[in-house]
Amino acid sequence: MEAKTLSRSGFEGLVADLVAKKVRVLAPTRMRADSDTDSSVDYGPVQQASDISLQGSLPVRSIKGAFLPQTEVLFSWKRGKDGLKLSPVSTPPPKTVIIGARPCDAAAPEIVDKLMGWDYRDESWFARREATTIVALACEGLDSSCFCTAVGSGPDATRGADLLLTPVGKDFHVDVLTKKGESLVKEYSSRFEAGGKQAEATEFRTKARAKMGRAPVPAALGPWLEGHFEDPYWPEIARTCIGCGACAFVCPTCHCFDIVDEARSVSTGTRNRNWDTCQTPVFTLHGSGHNPRAHQGARYRQRVTHKFSIYPKRFGQTLCTGCGRCIRACPAGIDLLEILETLSARAGGAE
Repeated sequence: MEAKTLSRSGFEGLVADLVAKKVRVLAPTRMRADSDTDSSVDYGPVQQASDISLQGSLPVRSIKGAFLPQTEVLFSWKRGKDGLKLSPVSTPPPKTVIIGARPCDAAAPEIVDKLMGWDYRDESWFARREATTIVALACEGLDSSCFCTAVGSGPDATRGADLLLTPVGKDFHVDVLTKKGESLVKEYSSRFEAGGKQAEATEFRTKARAKMGRAPVPAALGPWLEGHFEDPYWPEIARTCIGCGACAFVCPTCHCFDIVDEARSVSTGTRNRNWDTCQTPVFTLHGSGHNPRAHQGARYRQRVTHKFSIYPKRFGQTLCTGCGRCIRACPAGIDLLEILETLSARAGGAE
């Protein structure tokens, strides 16, 4: 399908049309109306275009929660005279359009799809994926924490997006990328103008890529990590890492979870799935008291090795989109980009 142009008024009308049709619209929005700081911008439900904040830094969290909620009920249970009755959650996910997702966020669900459909198909995940259309927004290259180009992506990458909007003045050049994107454009055709603004869009993207300019993580890093399980660098990192898990919770691709039963009364309760992280001591703690990752260096090693060795070896892709949120969120100031550059240098020297 040919490229389109979405004017500012067309953008406002599109959001209004979606809301009028009871479509859940998620977009970057200021979670506190009285704050002008970038740290208050997060993905959340919006009711009108004026609620959307497309300028400034990356939203605090990614769009992961739209597909893997921070906590969700898997089923409820009730104990009665006839035994235990289980009631699965059957509510279908709402039709959703995510508007303004940065390319580093849009790419993440497609990466995690590999795991969610691997040895077991996670029906909740894929039901939400099917119900959601992602309208990504090319970014201009944000700050020194971003490293999307180092992991094979970029500020104008199209992976995982159904539509890609590129700012051109007050309008947007629109690339239609998938059947979902094509369906959205057709359904709301009055909001889109024929023909795009390719020259202006190309200029925007070229400048953004030049601003990023991160050296790619070398392919040799994966094998190096696999062969340096007991490298002295891991305890060195542990001196700083406090094991809070903030990096995992803001990460668009971290997907670890725990399953717990929560009683509501003497005879009723629910089984819930909650976000979890390999960065806390209890994540691998056995009932016997043994912990195979007994020190923080081992836990941070797991995070890096999983993303850049284990996952690529199994699924052929890095479990990282280079968004840099882990760097911004870390209270101890750990910089994953610096760590990758150090490890890449060691891998290049085959230490």
